Amino acid sequence: MRKLERGGGEPLWKQLQADLVRRLRSGEFDDAFPGELALVEEYAVSRHTVRQALAQLRTDGLILAERGRQPRVATAPEIRQPMGALYSLFSSVEESGLPQHSVVRALDVRADGVIAARLDLEASIPLLYLERLRYAGDEPLALDRVWLPATVAEPLLDADFTHTSLYNELAERAGITLDHGREDIRAVVPTTAERALLHCPPEAAAFSIIRQGTSQNRPVEWRHTLVRGDRFGLSAEFSAHTGYRLTPSPNTTALTQAW
Repeated sequence: MRKLERGGGEPLWKQLQADLVRRLRSGEFDDAFPGELALVEEYAVSRHTVRQALAQLRTDGLILAERGRQPRVATAPEIRQPMGALYSLFSSVEESGLPQHSVVRALDVRADGVIAARLDLEASIPLLYLERLRYAGDEPLALDRVWLPATVAEPLLDADFTHTSLYNELAERAGITLDHGREDIRAVVPTTAERALLHCPPEAAAFSIIRQGTSQNRPVEWRHTLVRGDRFGLSAEFSAHTGYRLTPSPNTTALTQAW
């Protein structure tokens, strides 16, 4: 039986939470994480105390727990991307040591009035549409959909996107270099079809990333990428002196090598 300091200044649940973190970091729970009743017996505390400690571990992203299921240790994302960088998913995957490739699900020219408006174009303007299922290692990482004006992007119809970045092909084949971009990122619950396509675990959320890329103040790209939250993470730096600071990755070179 493990002992906690009773009658002290620190609540029992917080002592329990700290001890579980210590044991997690030592690798003690790599094979399995104990259930609530096992922790009640091991620490001689109430089930309410155990649940408070586990709730904090869930909030900190250290364990995964659902009603009716035993808690599990959360795995760290395989790919971590600094926020604020003009980053390359293509490069980030390969720098993590994982081979990457894509399955091209669509590459054609079509009309889409909603997307055309987002690119400041008339609704009937033809758009090049590229949809890829992107892999990191043997497992899917992201579902990537991108629209570009066909007037500038039509040469991309001859490109092989199974192992290359869009921006490299856009620069080489169409002479277009993106020099600015904006992203909006939020957490979402994948649809049943998206979860099946990405092989998402039942408890995993995803990042929905909307990107608009421009070249010389002209909108050129509208992209929606759905990235598995259990395999990809975002990070930032902060300090008491500089505050919250978004930092580029030291391995990132230029926007033209991105995605």
